[in-house]
Amino acid sequence: MQPNRQRKADKSTGEPAASRRSFSFDELEKILLYFSTSILEKNTEEETLWDLAQNCIAQLRFVDCVIYLLDEEKQVLVQKAAHGPKNPKAEDILQPIDIPLGQGITGSVALSGVAEIVGDTSADPRYIVDDAPRLSEIAVPILLDGKVLGVIDCEHPERYFFTGQHLRILSAIASICAVKLSRIRAERLAQHEQQRLMEVQKQMEELKAKALKVQMNPHFLFNALNAVQYFITDDDKKSALSYLSLLGKLIRYRLAHFREETALLSSEIEALGWYLKLQQLRYGDKFSYSVETQHLKATDQIKIPALILPFILESAVEQAMLDQPAGNMKLRMEATDQEIKLRLLHNLRNPLDKNGNRMANYRDDMEPWQAQVAQLNRLQLWQIRESSTFLKNSDGHIIGVDIHLDIPILT
Repeated sequence: MQPNRQRKADKSTGEPAASRRSFSFDELEKILLYFSTSILEKNTEEETLWDLAQNCIAQLRFVDCVIYLLDEEKQVLVQKAAHGPKNPKAEDILQPIDIPLGQGITGSVALSGVAEIVGDTSADPRYIVDDAPRLSEIAVPILLDGKVLGVIDCEHPERYFFTGQHLRILSAIASICAVKLSRIRAERLAQHEQQRLMEVQKQMEELKAKALKVQMNPHFLFNALNAVQYFITDDDKKSALSYLSLLGKLIRYRLAHFREETALLSSEIEALGWYLKLQQLRYGDKFSYSVETQHLKATDQIKIPALILPFILESAVEQAMLDQPAGNMKLRMEATDQEIKLRLLHNLRNPLDKNGNRMANYRDDMEPWQAQVAQLNRLQLWQIRESSTFLKNSDGHIIGVDIHLDIPILT
């Protein structure tokens, strides 16, 4: 910026160039009033910037203007609207270019956040020619709370065309524009967040339905009723009543709580016990289990994700009993200040066939419950950690699985 040279006499008229390009207070007030009211009707960044370029800048009688927005990810200035030769028709930009942050006069202003007037671009090595070379340039950052959102960049073919008055009015316009852009972005973020929450809620509802289906699936209920029928026909009323009581408790609990995302640890342990007893009654001596709790105090005050245990227990029982003469399962839980550490061991048929081709299929079999854990972590950011290890006998054959799960205690 060279203030002494900006008032250099115009060679054609002998008048100071700045005096012929000045605006009265009424003119400036009219321009600012127009822009500040006009952008109230705009709903997008594009609408706002094109209104600024084609209407507001046009009233300043500038021959060329380009408005840039900063792409923070790519660290470049992107041309978004224009007035003059860069805007041949409608809302088109002639051969748009991107300017890296820090390069050119515009990029320098975006980097520093300080407006600049360059009276003679031919003497400034930073000058970047766009559609045509011009001898004057003014670049004003669109700033909000010290953060650069973009740049209003105007050029003119005359040297020392732009004045301090131009700088002041463009700075005022840039401030109004920054506030509007900030509101638009805030509204857009709010809309995106609302959509995200709706999508999360939808996926959580689907997950809850899957969890209910896992323990209340037709196969399980059919086998349960068959077991009751068997006890009745065998005149074992005690077993039949015990089975019906456990089944009723489990169904009531799952139906009453399946929409909830968290659960009391005491309630989940109790429901887990009902489920395992039902499976033991179903399989008889073929299935055995044990549940061990360590350092678990005040379980009626500890909350955990409600969808974990149903998925993993169903998978473990089915894996333990699949093509096996007998199945067994050991579950141990202990608590720290921040999480419940769960360890589950169960037997497993050797997943290797004679060609050694079924090891990969075992991981596919285990994928459903692990996928649910991954989905819960993604949707709720619960940071549930899991790991699985094969158990082998002395001959190296796989005989079981050791599963570790770290479940966060929720507040």
